Amino acid sequence: MPKIFRALGAMSGTSMDGVDLALLETDGRAALTFGPTASFAFSEADRAVLRAAVAAAVGLTRRDERPGPLAEAEALITQRHLEAVRTFLADQKLSPDAIDLIGFHGQTVLHRPEQGLTVQLGDGAALARQSGIDVVYDMRAADLARGGQGAPLVPAFHAALAESSGFGAPMLFVNIGGVANVTFCAPGESPLACDVGPGNALIDDLMFARTGRAMDEDGAAALAGRVDAAALKALLAHPYFAAPPPKSLDRNAFDAAPVAALSLEDAAATLCAFTAEGILSALGFAPRPPEALVLCGGGARNPALVEALRRRAPRPVRRAEDFGWDSQAIEAQAFAYLAVRSAQGLPLTFPGSTGVRAPTTGGRLARAFTAPAA
Repeated sequence: MPKIFRALGAMSGTSMDGVDLALLETDGRAALTFGPTASFAFSEADRAVLRAAVAAAVGLTRRDERPGPLAEAEALITQRHLEAVRTFLADQKLSPDAIDLIGFHGQTVLHRPEQGLTVQLGDGAALARQSGIDVVYDMRAADLARGGQGAPLVPAFHAALAESSGFGAPMLFVNIGGVANVTFCAPGESPLACDVGPGNALIDDLMFARTGRAMDEDGAAALAGRVDAAALKALLAHPYFAAPPPKSLDRNAFDAAPVAALSLEDAAATLCAFTAEGILSALGFAPRPPEALVLCGGGARNPALVEALRRRAPRPVRRAEDFGWDSQAIEAQAFAYLAVRSAQGLPLTFPGSTGVRAPTTGGRLARAFTAPAA
């Protein structure tokens, strides 16, 4: 019988809202026992550091470069994850010895698969030493090196969730972070997946630029606005939507210029519609219609975005909670699951999820304690 690991997944997404942690007991295959979860918000000062790092990353040509703001942001991400892990363990009355692995995604600041380049900030070795727990990190690089897009990484976990659900029909997982991605899962079939368009990123950037707020809280601005048809058409003219999978996106792949002249409310409503239409564009690439769209990620908590999807979707739109899952925690749980798969040499990515040539494992293992040299 495969070993059951107790893994702690740690995720900080391109929405830059904070660190999500989730405890999962799993064999990296079908066994899934969900433990406690927690979220730790970034301060506005933290987000300013991360925004500066994203801007500085535009000029990178090597994934190990850390000029100026990137070095500061990497130290910040590592420290915030360490603080989150220590607080989580204290709150749950757990010692580091009770955790087998941390699955550490890191903070993505650049993703250019066409150049074989992806950059996630975070020092996995330092996190392992300081937390006292082995850490699996850098999970995208091996896929890119073997011809894949390096994203999305979560489909293996989506497939395990679908199998455990007993739903018995095709479902489309819709993960809405800074970027939105989907996974088509059908019983007995390998998952199919890709990034599909903007998630929260354009809406968050709009709110910050015009109000100084990090997001459209409760979708209030978008719900008060009206979709501008001409602006939406201009946004949807981007060639990405017609390109077939495999495909993946950088957070800043889309330009919100078409909504620049609109009021805040109309701009937010139009960007919500844009995200929804981008997600639904993926249905054209599915082998057959899913019976349900299952929403997860931070965008699943935005009423305006959920409503925009429900108005447009030809299939029922459900939240992860309808299946007993935690929409906010799924990505963190996924990285706990992937860490266990990595430790066992199991594939993290597949031709149908990233376009990699063959099922590929990945990740680097940093040991908490290294035996002294003889």
